[in-house]
Amino acid sequence: MADVHRGSGSRIIRWIDHRLPFMAMMQHELYDYPTPRNLSYWWNFGSLAGIMLVIMIVTGVFLAMQYTPSASLAFDSVERIMRDVNYGWLNRYAHANGASMFFAILYIHMFRGLYYGSYKAPRELLWMLGVLILVLAIATAFMGYVLPWGQMSYWAATVITSLFSAIPLIGQGIVTFLWGGFTVGDPTLHRFYALHYLLPFIILAVVLLHLIALHRFGSNNPLGIDMKGPQDSIPFHPYYTIKDLFGLCVFLLIYAFFVFYAPNFLGSPDNYIPANPMQTPNHIVPEWYLLPYYAILRSITFSILGIPAKLLGVIFAFGSLFVLLIVPWLDTSSVRSSQFRPIYKWLFWVLVIDVLALGWVGANPPQGIVVTVGQIATLYFYVHFLILLPVLGKIERPRPLPSSIAAAVLGDAAGVAAPAAPMGRS
Repeated sequence: MADVHRGSGSRIIRWIDHRLPFMAMMQHELYDYPTPRNLSYWWNFGSLAGIMLVIMIVTGVFLAMQYTPSASLAFDSVERIMRDVNYGWLNRYAHANGASMFFAILYIHMFRGLYYGSYKAPRELLWMLGVLILVLAIATAFMGYVLPWGQMSYWAATVITSLFSAIPLIGQGIVTFLWGGFTVGDPTLHRFYALHYLLPFIILAVVLLHLIALHRFGSNNPLGIDMKGPQDSIPFHPYYTIKDLFGLCVFLLIYAFFVFYAPNFLGSPDNYIPANPMQTPNHIVPEWYLLPYYAILRSITFSILGIPAKLLGVIFAFGSLFVLLIVPWLDTSSVRSSQFRPIYKWLFWVLVIDVLALGWVGANPPQGIVVTVGQIATLYFYVHFLILLPVLGKIERPRPLPSSIAAAVLGDAAGVAAPAAPMGRS
């Protein structure tokens, strides 16, 4: 305990910490926590996601104080927040654009994990918790998108919730439960408002589990090899706290640009029109961060083995998230980082292009070449994870791995070991 408060002279803190060792925990997790010495700026996005989640919760709480969850008053209450509430415009723009920032950070964080193999043993549960955070964030964002009760909000809720009706036997019951009746209306808005307020706190709880799982085995690193001793690690503070602060400053500049100079760039102009059940928009689209799933949903235009296309679309859209959940067992390579996997590295960038193509498909009306591109991109997404990933781990010959992190960082030419273990062992 003396190490924790050396020189502090605070008897009160020592008294509290002896009974509730909060300071000792912070000392261990932030100051003394050993971290690989070669982490790059790609590792900043984990802390950025946490900071962005806190910003979303805080701004959301203040918005909830002024919002009225009623089909007849919701749109006007949002306009009142924008026009009459002190700094309401800032709060709303920070919250609305914060959702886009949060998903951008989340996707970059997950793609970094895919590139460097951060999902492999013993970090499988860490990865699965990350995917669960993504699923909860998608549900939260969709319900939040409905709350302004504009044209796009209303019709997006109608279209997306109606998809559950494709599920045999129980589908219509699920839709009726979500709607609170037989159409999207006031009960639907109350349900979505309550869940949109609750889910971020559930996400926060899962994030804490995610951090516990992370600290159990430590962070992965660009080399994808484990720390073998003190020479491979450095304390988290001050080295990575400073690095994270620099990344946070850069991120806040980007975030501030959208909030102050382009607050509606990422939104739909139709959402500034009050919801009208009698007038359908020309093209119904969700927010940009949901477009790839929407594209997969629409790309299934034919039935298979008697299963209707609508149900297949729902299965494939939700299946894309389930596939991410089981990635640790689909990848059969014993090497984590794609730096040492020349073929996988190229396939990773093909996957990035594929997801971007799905986003483009989801943003455009389903006609002509858009449908064809969507079907090809959907097929490749599943082929990548279900076929290429398992097969590549068996046949790819990776480059030799360094003997340690220190050897690679310090340029020790003698630190190159024999080639990686034969494929097929995980």
